[in-house]
Amino acid sequence: MDISIVVPLYNEEESLRELHDWIVRVMKDHGFSYEIIFVDDGSSDGSWAIVEALAKSDDAVHGIRFRRNYGKSPALYCGFAKAQGEVVITMDADLQDSPDEIPELRRMIVEEGFDLVSGYKQKRYDPLSKTIPTKLFNATARKVSGIKNLHDFNCGLKAYRKEVVKSIEVYGEMHRYIPYLAKNAGFDNIGEKVVHHRARKFGKTKFGGLNRFFNGYLDLLSLWFLNSFGLKPMHVFGFLGSLMFLIGFVAVVIVGGMKLYALSTGTVAPLVAHSPYFYIALTMMVVGTQLFVAGFLGELISRNAPGRNNYAVSEEI
Repeated sequence: MDISIVVPLYNEEESLRELHDWIVRVMKDHGFSYEIIFVDDGSSDGSWAIVEALAKSDDAVHGIRFRRNYGKSPALYCGFAKAQGEVVITMDADLQDSPDEIPELRRMIVEEGFDLVSGYKQKRYDPLSKTIPTKLFNATARKVSGIKNLHDFNCGLKAYRKEVVKSIEVYGEMHRYIPYLAKNAGFDNIGEKVVHHRARKFGKTKFGGLNRFFNGYLDLLSLWFLNSFGLKPMHVFGFLGSLMFLIGFVAVVIVGGMKLYALSTGTVAPLVAHSPYFYIALTMMVVGTQLFVAGFLGELISRNAPGRNNYAVSEEI
């Protein structure tokens, strides 16, 4: 099969038939063998009934329905698990992504050898309340991930080599960072294509609000930490704990030295508890010990994790 198209959706009943017909037209015009996988993320409207009707009339249509709304990442995860095409395309169901982009995205994977090609909506029709946070988010993601050539990490229109989607685990709200996940899995040939962003035709966006903005940064921080220290927690916690304990120990030496100096010179020695260094020493040594213990426990958990020795092997002879 040439192409698998994974379409996560949530309450998009108005656009599904038009999107399906558009995809079919593009596939037939280019002679691709294909499948369309609609993943209904617990829609409360008539979206699933439409998916069922499309599946009855078109053998290329498949559907997955969640009992409740889990989010875009779980929808993509299940769609990736079912996909069989040589190239996997993801796109949103709201008609803001154009199926006309699919042939060129596939060509970049097959002919140019990219592992992943991400769409870049250079001209957007979203409100400023969404575009400004998006720009800040993408700038931070480029810095943290080291993928300098991507302008739009969260674009729903992406193309993947099949091996990529079978090698990454998209969970929580990590769909924003699929290029970073792919890079961490060893697929670092990542490209970008400017794509047409169409104005929303039906309904309103399902992914607005400040909550999306802050959650994105928290997820990025988690992903960076797990990638950097997930298998070696003692390296970060042990280092920080040792550093803080050392600062506390130095503060203790200073407090003790001041006390001994006062006693040796016959001056009135201030109470140890009156020195700010005493509290610095106490705090630093306690926090340092806690961090060290946290690193030790993390190391024990990591060494006993079932996936501790799961490594991506690209080839064997």
